[in-house]
Amino acid sequence: MSGEITAASWGIIGHDWAADLLRRSLLHRRQRHAYLISGAPSLGKRALALAFAKALNCEHGAIVGRPCGACRSCRAISRGHDPDLIMAKGEDGAPLRIEAIRDVSRLLALKPYAARYRIAIFEDFDLVAPQAQDALLKTLEEPAAQAIMILLASSPERVLPTIRSRAQAIPLRPAPLQLIKTVLVARGCDEERADLIALLSSGRIGWALKAIEDDALLAFRREMLDELHEIVEGRRLTRLKAAERLSQRVGKDKAALRDILEIWLTYWRDVLLQSHDCPVKPCNSDRADEIRSLAARTSAKDVQGALVATRRTMDALVTNANIRLALDALLLDYPGLQ
Repeated sequence: MSGEITAASWGIIGHDWAADLLRRSLLHRRQRHAYLISGAPSLGKRALALAFAKALNCEHGAIVGRPCGACRSCRAISRGHDPDLIMAKGEDGAPLRIEAIRDVSRLLALKPYAARYRIAIFEDFDLVAPQAQDALLKTLEEPAAQAIMILLASSPERVLPTIRSRAQAIPLRPAPLQLIKTVLVARGCDEERADLIALLSSGRIGWALKAIEDDALLAFRREMLDELHEIVEGRRLTRLKAAERLSQRVGKDKAALRDILEIWLTYWRDVLLQSHDCPVKPCNSDRADEIRSLAARTSAKDVQGALVATRRTMDALVTNANIRLALDALLLDYPGLQ
């Protein structure tokens, strides 16, 4: 044996290079005070950050044996009860506010309670307002010796350049679909269902693993695609009623609406591929007939317009956009009203 642990022992799937990079920084004692892990939602950013946090504070005697998964620190992080790990996340789906970031900065200035480092993981940092992001800048410029900051972002370009320049970038990419399918089958998922989930995941291993554990996730997807079908087939009044229904469902939770729009994006992409007779298998393969029918009666230009409108609405959710008005505009922009 070489004495070195492998990236796979961190429990990270599809991002071996990232886990290996962080592992080697520990082996050579070259870890940074700040990291920016970026990638699509449910791609595995949080899992990588937590695995790294375990490795940083693991009590195993040899660095090559960290994280051991069995020591007090590793178990505390797994349970979500480690006093030296700060999970910084906004409330009710809203982005972190400036007061919360300042509170985390004050905690990072303190000595660790029982571990080697005091670690803060900032979730959805790209959704944080620029002024609130700026509140972290002083801590990044003059970090406490035992403070580690890990920023998670779906869109790193929305993180201030002054923040990005002071953090080591770790951009994650979608995992190969065949790898995801293999992992799902190994966990007891039948081949046909594993194939569908792998396609729907678009390389997001976190989403795929949730899907085999929680039937509600796929049920929610079916419900939202049924909703979209009704919207596209409906007239103006049908669409406005759907906007009202969806806005009442999500309330002020913009993250919940973002989940719905992500599902709709995969559908419109499939329709666009079908419009161009692309041989690529659609993500929503269980809706193939429906997708073919819509593509046959909708121009590729209008389908592209639906994709642009959906992305524009998702971008608007980062601001103080009114959810009901945003949905009204989006659903009236969708093809079919002509």
